[in-house]
Amino acid sequence: MRHGKNAIRYPLGSPSSLAVSREPGLGLGELADFSAPGNPYFPTAELFDELAGQLRALLRSHPGDPALVADQLATVLKLNPRTLTVGNGTTELLTWIDHLLVDSSVAVPVPTSGRWIDQPLETGKRVDMFPLREAENFELRVEAYVEFIRQRGSRAAVLCNPNNPDGGYLPRREVLRFMDQLADLDLVVIDESFIDFVELERNASVALEATVRPNVIVVRSLGKTLGLNGVRLGYQVSNPALSQKIGATLPKRNLNCLAETIVFMLTEHWGEYAESLKLVVRDRFMMSAELGRFPELTVYSSQASFLLIRLPPGVNCGELAAYLLSEHNILVRECGTRIGMTGGFIRVSVRPEDDVDLLVEGLRGFARSGSAVELVAQADERAFG
Repeated sequence: MRHGKNAIRYPLGSPSSLAVSREPGLGLGELADFSAPGNPYFPTAELFDELAGQLRALLRSHPGDPALVADQLATVLKLNPRTLTVGNGTTELLTWIDHLLVDSSVAVPVPTSGRWIDQPLETGKRVDMFPLREAENFELRVEAYVEFIRQRGSRAAVLCNPNNPDGGYLPRREVLRFMDQLADLDLVVIDESFIDFVELERNASVALEATVRPNVIVVRSLGKTLGLNGVRLGYQVSNPALSQKIGATLPKRNLNCLAETIVFMLTEHWGEYAESLKLVVRDRFMMSAELGRFPELTVYSSQASFLLIRLPPGVNCGELAAYLLSEHNILVRECGTRIGMTGGFIRVSVRPEDDVDLLVEGLRGFARSGSAVELVAQADERAFG
């Protein structure tokens, strides 16, 4: 494959690994996927083998009642089952949350997870975008955000913690303060899709507090934290009345049999899952340090399963992504189209050491190539050694 104008390009910028694997001569097993954030250590090889042994039966089976899946998940998480609803990924949940509970306007910090912006816009809502400043490392300040919400008159508000794509984390006490100060809003959504990867404090989630508040919903992604992006599986936690309202609206039998089976296997494999999170945290530290050896790159501190990287001025993220894919079979996430960001950012998922070595070699290759004239002008080859 070649890079530059003849590189593989996709109209939406960053394709899925499955889409890329359909390119001639490239399969999923040959691709180093840094684009989809997840957990590379779970399921374990033994659990994958167990699932593989049931695959034929699962694909021929009819899915069960999602309420029973929710009951089982609530047992695993030690939550009241009346406060939990499972969905076919967090996207399904936020779609119905928007339809049911967002009336006219919603405040969203930017940059953040794109569906919290796109979904309400698609249904004609006003989206009040609160800018997180690059000069402040995209840090969210509760006072400033609340003041913005009051000034705009937003009736709903979203907060992603850790945030996507930068991985910034707001301490639990600050999230609770945010919820307290907005108790009069129609709705407050805390997106905790990556909360299990947080190491700065124990019990980082505010899900339990959401169950006793009238206007708070916590959304979480099991697909990402369990390392199973291909299995659409998410859940929301809120007070029983809100949970019942959402659950009554979701499509019947909205979960597939594989997702259902995984939930019922969690209790037996919870120890391995907890250990996998420790390994991701270890690799995040190692990967951040390794990429930090490139002096012209800015690697943002993260509490999620990914790292945000700012490229040197003049280096285009699309060109770098195309080069890494076509020359090294490495897939990264371009962030140039994110609202609230410039074109000089990529996001890379936390991966094991061998994969990080491939990424480092790819960055070195880009620095030596004709596509990186600007980068080479700023840092000689010793900077990448």
